[in-house]
Amino acid sequence: MTRLICVLFWVFATLPARAQQTDGGYFTEISVESRRAPADFAPDANLNKKVWKRASWVRFSHSMSGELDYPVQATRVASVWTATSVYFAFVCKYDKLNVFPGEDAQKERWELWNRDVAEVFLNPQPDRILHYYEFEVAPTNQWIDLEITRGEKPNHDASWNSGFSHAVHVDEKKHLWMVEMRIPLRAMGAPEIKPGTKWRGNFFRAAGQGQDAQRKFLAWSTIPEGTTFHAPSRFGMIRFVD
Repeated sequence: MTRLICVLFWVFATLPARAQQTDGGYFTEISVESRRAPADFAPDANLNKKVWKRASWVRFSHSMSGELDYPVQATRVASVWTATSVYFAFVCKYDKLNVFPGEDAQKERWELWNRDVAEVFLNPQPDRILHYYEFEVAPTNQWIDLEITRGEKPNHDASWNSGFSHAVHVDEKKHLWMVEMRIPLRAMGAPEIKPGTKWRGNFFRAAGQGQDAQRKFLAWSTIPEGTTFHAPSRFGMIRFVD
């Protein structure tokens, strides 16, 4: 009996250091609000618009594992929504940009993640934890979108086309680059958004020169294992409000 009590004490004593599962198989309740926009608009990377001034912004500068801080790559993200689309805006600090120079920004770019990118991972149907969508945009406005299925036979389908639109602006003096994305709900088969709707998702940055060992990888919702962005159980919550 004494041994059993000791074992139980050890289990409960170590709970704070362990990932604790929440409803639906997720391991975090970190959240961001996406506010309703008064009307749809075309992305132009002008983040001084009124819709972004009233948005709820979140900031992150930690590595994907949460163990390191990268203030030079500090990132701010916000979201708004309408009846037809969900929008995201990033403000990304940088030291030196790492891009594919001279390439056609009008074409989807496989392996875009090997250079500087801002990424949105979205799961509009949180009960399907292993099925979600990925959207990436680079400072050159190059892009890629994918439909992701994880599990025993992972599939990262780049042939899927969301029709999302995006625009970027680079401020070399301030060492900032901004991106604005508009993602059609119908492309994801997403249920109608209304105040109180909750999705799951995560925001990422890949930044810096050199090989992966020298680059910086940041995540809004941390992934303690720190091995891949594709950790859907670590997705935070996107709460849609008026």
